[in-house]
Amino acid sequence: MILGVPREIMEGENRVAATPDTVKKYIADGFTVLVERGAGEGAYFLDSQFEEAGATMIENPIELFKQADVILKVKEPLFNKEKNIHEVDMMHSGQYLITFIHPAAPVNHKMVQDLAAKGVISLTLDGIPRISKAQKMDALSSMSTCAGYRSVLTAAESLSKFVPEIFSAVGRMKPAKVLVVGTGVAGLQAVATAKRLGAIVHACDIRPDACEQSMSVGAKVVETGVPADIAIGKGGYANKLPDKWLVVERENLRETIVDMDIIILSALIPGKLAPIIVTEDMVKEMRPGSVIIDISIDQGGNCEISEPGKVVQKHSVTISGIKNIPGHIATSSTWMFANNVYHLVDYLVKDGKMVIDTKDEITSSILVTDGQKIVHEGAKEAMGL
Repeated sequence: MILGVPREIMEGENRVAATPDTVKKYIADGFTVLVERGAGEGAYFLDSQFEEAGATMIENPIELFKQADVILKVKEPLFNKEKNIHEVDMMHSGQYLITFIHPAAPVNHKMVQDLAAKGVISLTLDGIPRISKAQKMDALSSMSTCAGYRSVLTAAESLSKFVPEIFSAVGRMKPAKVLVVGTGVAGLQAVATAKRLGAIVHACDIRPDACEQSMSVGAKVVETGVPADIAIGKGGYANKLPDKWLVVERENLRETIVDMDIIILSALIPGKLAPIIVTEDMVKEMRPGSVIIDISIDQGGNCEISEPGKVVQKHSVTISGIKNIPGHIATSSTWMFANNVYHLVDYLVKDGKMVIDTKDEITSSILVTDGQKIVHEGAKEAMGL
């Protein structure tokens, strides 16, 4: 089988789906690996290193897509302005795609429909279940660790105040107040990073266990008022809340939200749109100069007025909806991501062929299009299919 690793074309995306080390592993396993020239430069993995590892370097991404049986990417297929063609249109029927697709997000619906029409078998990394045998493949957890860490640093850079308590000759300045919404992998890393920076950190999650974990790393828990039996879904993930309970959660958090200097939003529901936690009315009540970092933007975002891929100022609050936070620490995030993808490919390929077993717990969770139609439940629900 031929694996193709194109250069990522999203603006500011420095990650790549393979490293020289994983290329060596693929080749030892019997694969041919094509890598687009310059694909790893943003993460400081150079063409010469890929060549030494045994990869075949390809100048033109159109040729790479044409030759590969499997495309390994970081971000969803996008329009390539340089070549004036969408990446989906470079693909062919029967080809496999492994990447973060985020198929439930409205901005990706047309792209997912086009993948199905093209006959592509697409697998989304944000669907990997958090079970013991899938841990090595869990790119979402890996990238969440990176996003949680980097989101706090980004917020601190945008904030016009000190984060820690500062004593000076003219008096004391109080530490910044931080609220982390959703304390899964990203949220816990955000809590820990904000504590290290010296902030007063609050956290909330509709799952009691997640709240306890945030307390263990130093956060003050804000109660959401949502009963555990409604909050907890399959595998310990958060459930999609009925509208009335989402309203309860918002009202219980409102007082805290409007008092914060920094809000990190990382509340996700696997395979579904992210819930709106922070409404525009809440943003209007926040102090001028406050900062919101919406980590959940790939799945629609937790802030009602976040804009995907943009940093905006609304009602004197900075709201970041950038979609590639882990790309800002590209060397570490690429190393983690590439190894996750290697383990997934190793799991799916049997005797040199990709095996899509829809009865398998991992495969069924990540399959988006099966070469004929859209099969991902979260995507179908979001599209009204």
